[in-house]
Amino acid sequence: MEQEKDIHKLFKLMHKYNASDLHLKVGSQPLMRIKGLIREVELTTLSGEDIQRLVYDILTEKQIHEFETSHDLDFAYSLPGVGRFRLNVFKQRGTLSVAARKVNVRIPSFLELNLPPVLEAIAKLQQGLVLVCGITGSGKSTTLASMIEYINMTRRAHIITIEDPIEYLYRDKKSFVNQREIGIDCTDFKRALKYVVRQDPDVILVGEMRDEETFQTGLTAAETGHLVFGTMHSSNVSQTIGRILDLFEPTRHSLLRQTLGFNLKAIVCQKLLPAIQEGMDRVPCVEVMVNNPTIGKLLNAGEDGKISDVMAQGGEEGMIDFNQSIEQLIRKQLISQKVGFAHAPNPQRLRMSLEGIRTGDDRRILGAIG
Repeated sequence: MEQEKDIHKLFKLMHKYNASDLHLKVGSQPLMRIKGLIREVELTTLSGEDIQRLVYDILTEKQIHEFETSHDLDFAYSLPGVGRFRLNVFKQRGTLSVAARKVNVRIPSFLELNLPPVLEAIAKLQQGLVLVCGITGSGKSTTLASMIEYINMTRRAHIITIEDPIEYLYRDKKSFVNQREIGIDCTDFKRALKYVVRQDPDVILVGEMRDEETFQTGLTAAETGHLVFGTMHSSNVSQTIGRILDLFEPTRHSLLRQTLGFNLKAIVCQKLLPAIQEGMDRVPCVEVMVNNPTIGKLLNAGEDGKISDVMAQGGEEGMIDFNQSIEQLIRKQLISQKVGFAHAPNPQRLRMSLEGIRTGDDRRILGAIG
């Protein structure tokens, strides 16, 4: 019987402790990211020879040659009964290092994630551009995965994802899904997007819209009848609109605004807050803009400053701002008031709302909280 590879033992420990990442570095014990925090694994400190043996055990001769030539290697590896891993092998200070991420197979639902019902309505769209935004580690990928999985479960469609890296694996249900990983299945986002509309997709997920060409290609796909999901590194709806405009020359802003007014269907911004319910680590706080005729006109006219007011009064359409989301989380006893006030954009307004001092609009918007 073949002896078990040592790196398999580390992968099994990741699975056991529900770790998202594994890091191997010369002079350190193995490190795992568990619930967002880096923790040491109580094992022997690793030498360069240890790490080379661990990783070369699962590489092909071609992959070893590629790494020794370029000093960088991206590859995927599956361990039956444990999971699939995406590994990056690289050099730092002349020594070998490894970063491995566990690819999730089980995708949580909107309800499990405590996401607002409007996300289900957004996932039912047939065409347009939807942006899910937030800083690194804000849960964007998980929220997007829940939206893609909802489509996968509820309609017959061809879904193509372009990701860096793949963080969730989809199994074909009502839809069929093709997942392309940057560095493994395609060279970069630009090239993958250039050809994606020729692959007969209904739904396209673009892992990150970071430059003018990528964003324009995604927007064009939305214009031509596809439902396009993308991510941006921005903290709120207002900043997201500014980031989009910053990708383009000012001379193009007027036409871009018109296009966004028609084709940008929703912006979802989120951050993760520490939860107080037992068995729950963090909970998403979200801000949602749904494009309606009023918002479309404001986008077209360049009156972005008024969009937050429309969102605050758009509860009937599923819109919500961060202050309202935090109030809901406090009332549902998912987060503490201390955490809520620390993260509220307008703590004074939050305090007034919690004390029952609100305008007529506030009553209408938040009356459904209970």
